[in-house]
Amino acid sequence: MVLASKKFRVVVVEMCTKILLFGIIGFLFYLVSSCAVNPITGEEQFMLIPESQDLEIGRSYAPEIEKQMGGRIPNEAVQAYIDSVGQKIARVSHRPDIQYHFTALNHKTINAFALPGGYIFITKGMLAKLNNESELAAVLAHEITHVVARHAAEAMSRQIGIQFLLAAIVSRTDSAAAARVADVAQQIVSLRFSREDEREADLQGMQYMVDAGYDPRGMVETMKMLERENEAGPIDFLSSHPSPQNRIAYLTGRIESRYNSINGLKIGAEEYRHAVLNRLPK
Repeated sequence: MVLASKKFRVVVVEMCTKILLFGIIGFLFYLVSSCAVNPITGEEQFMLIPESQDLEIGRSYAPEIEKQMGGRIPNEAVQAYIDSVGQKIARVSHRPDIQYHFTALNHKTINAFALPGGYIFITKGMLAKLNNESELAAVLAHEITHVVARHAAEAMSRQIGIQFLLAAIVSRTDSAAAARVADVAQQIVSLRFSREDEREADLQGMQYMVDAGYDPRGMVETMKMLERENEAGPIDFLSSHPSPQNRIAYLTGRIESRYNSINGLKIGAEEYRHAVLNRLPK
């Protein structure tokens, strides 16, 4: 009985210590990171996750997301091509100093998403529906904007919770850490951004792709594709986005007011067909 009592006290102390640790961590993050500046707009934004933690969050959850989403497409030529397009756009963004990682996932859904710290994913289902390099650039530029503006970190702190998000990172030796990482990874894939965030990612993403030398009409064509596919069968992530029809309207307006006089921008249909469409796994 004495031995059992001692063990019980040890377990209680350990649990209380962890609860206290997470509470302290959450409070400290609140104190040091509640105010941040969006480098795109120059406006202050409420942020519970400090930017110094972005890379650790991305690095910690990226492998689990790859695992849950079918792993990487097993073709390094495809991966290298997507990375080259993404890096070209990242270099002209407001945050070229971030080390970006672009990964094509072997998953049939039509999707693309970003983690804090520069981890960006695009699915086989999305790649199969695109027609050229400018459309790929549009998708990646949109996700790069989410990273630059820290939309993902903001959404995670709001929808997942800072303490739960960081629990698996802090408690690496905890036997339940793997389960927590898997649970959080599922929530990350299903993050919902505000409509204002999505509009910012569309319009600033279009500017990034033009600065990188891509035809901005690639983003409009991508929206038209999403509209067609969503009519055929609802695409889950579009439920939180502005409707493709509305996005087409404001993106077309931006092209007419800002980019119509620019010539020689890249579309890259043949390059995309050779580098991606001909190499996607069945």
